[in-house]
Amino acid sequence: MSGKKFDIEVPDLSGRRAVVTGASDGVGLGIAGRLAAAGAEVIMPVRNQRKGEAAIAEIRRRTPDARVSLRSLDLSSLRSVAALTETLLAEDEPIHILINNAGVMTPPERQTTADGFELQWGTNHLGHFALVTGLLPLLRAGRARVTSQVSIAANQGAINWDDLNWERSYSGGKAYSQSKIAFGLFGLELARRSEAGGWGITSNLSHPGVAPTNLLAARPEIGRSGDTLGVRLIRVASAIGVLGTVESAQLPALLAATTPRPAAFYGPQRFNHLSGPPAEQALYSRLRSEDEARRVWEVSEEMVASGLRAGGTGR
Repeated sequence: MSGKKFDIEVPDLSGRRAVVTGASDGVGLGIAGRLAAAGAEVIMPVRNQRKGEAAIAEIRRRTPDARVSLRSLDLSSLRSVAALTETLLAEDEPIHILINNAGVMTPPERQTTADGFELQWGTNHLGHFALVTGLLPLLRAGRARVTSQVSIAANQGAINWDDLNWERSYSGGKAYSQSKIAFGLFGLELARRSEAGGWGITSNLSHPGVAPTNLLAARPEIGRSGDTLGVRLIRVASAIGVLGTVESAQLPALLAATTPRPAAFYGPQRFNHLSGPPAEQALYSRLRSEDEARRVWEVSEEMVASGLRAGGTGR
């Protein structure tokens, strides 16, 4: 599960509890496996139970004594997020690592979540926002490191404040960038609020570069019946070493989640930060505004509350 020519050393995580979203395949599965191999107890919240069971079998094939277990989570449903937070709060075990890795990318047509939000905004950002804020007592108890996985797409586009749900017009790419910008701003605002409030939480960001993951592959559930041209080209470029691999794409989030260094932004360090070993990077310009970060937090609180009040009848 390491990069072909480079890797990082994950410290001993015995006695630590980690939660990784999007861990049923790809980058998330690799991250969960590395944490488990280092001794952490790893919680894998998944939407598809069958894929989750297969992921656990793969981790245990590599690490027979791995402490891994599934929980149910559909990030596109705020009711599902609330149910998971209630389950984990009832277990009353501190969380030491939370890696917000799951995501959906560029549905060809506009789709909505169970709560009526544009699918990428609702899943990539709002679902994770609700998860993190719901788990704050456990994150504070564990003095957790919270790592939020953004994207190079957060370095382009903007937040469409006048139409956050893309109801008047829809661009899959622009909506994806918006979700990742907002998610990054939220992660940085969490760090500021933790510092101001003495919460003990370290919140940082990572991005995987570009690698042949399933984000752009065939996804019938979001209306993409076949692989995109983009993912086919990425596979070729990855195979010849121009772009990253699924293994190398795991490393920035792993470094962010396990390094003792303070909050920062981690990604691949080679050409245009598309591939290579992980390292700290300069923050994208679109993530630097503290005013926008506060606005994202406040708007997200309002939207999550309204979505829960509506009862998940929007899809």
